[in-house]
Amino acid sequence: MTDFDKLILEEKPTLVDFFATWCGPCQMQAPILEETKKRVGENANIIKIDIDQNRRLAAQYNVRSVPTLIIFKKGEAVWREAGLQQADVLERKLKEHYGTKSDE
Repeated sequence: MTDFDKLILEEKPTLVDFFATWCGPCQMQAPILEETKKRVGENANIIKIDIDQNRRLAAQYNVRSVPTLIIFKKGEAVWREAGLQQADVLERKLKEHYGTKSDE
């Protein structure tokens, strides 16, 4: 099992940014993701997947444009959006999928 598989199977949500180094909006998304990570802390994972380096994953999740952001929880895609997304939107969507302590 890959690190990617382990992360998306977790109870806490994992935001995956499918991006490309040549993509202007993707470069604009990077600092927004950093801000989002500061806001959500350890309550969520945020990872970046370069579609040119990970073509299999991009195809598996039907990524047709970049950036494409997908939130996974327990292996299921629970939210997906293509295009530049603001930190407020990402934070709100991640918070909708936080786990509860009683699950532990």
